[in-house]
Amino acid sequence: MPFTSFSEYESVDGKKVPVWFSLSEERPLAVFAGIWTNWTSVRKAKEGEVNADLYGFLTCDANAEVGAIHPKAMPVILTEPDEIDTWLRAEWDEASSLQRPLPDGTLRIVAKGERSDKEITL
Repeated sequence: MPFTSFSEYESVDGKKVPVWFSLSEERPLAVFAGIWTNWTSVRKAKEGEVNADLYGFLTCDANAEVGAIHPKAMPVILTEPDEIDTWLRAEWDEASSLQRPLPDGTLRIVAKGERSDKEITL
């Protein structure tokens, strides 16, 4: 799953405040190691059967930057083309080697608080 930044919540005066992380202030494209599937189920009886896109992200131990806000875990982040190719094409024994935190110092806090930039429509 491509992304440019992601957030974890920090408690400030009893309120949850999003802290936004990226590889740099420029927010370059990176990729979460994740899976996607289309799922058919009944979520609400009144709606009946529905199709939904379901996504899941692989996590790992948190590195220093994320761990200061959310010590439990962080998403597995792929930054190199060969890592992305391994995740998409390799057998699990090889792909699972990517389940590790980014080295300390790789991520930056690029914003705190609710989103204030304009949404881009494509």
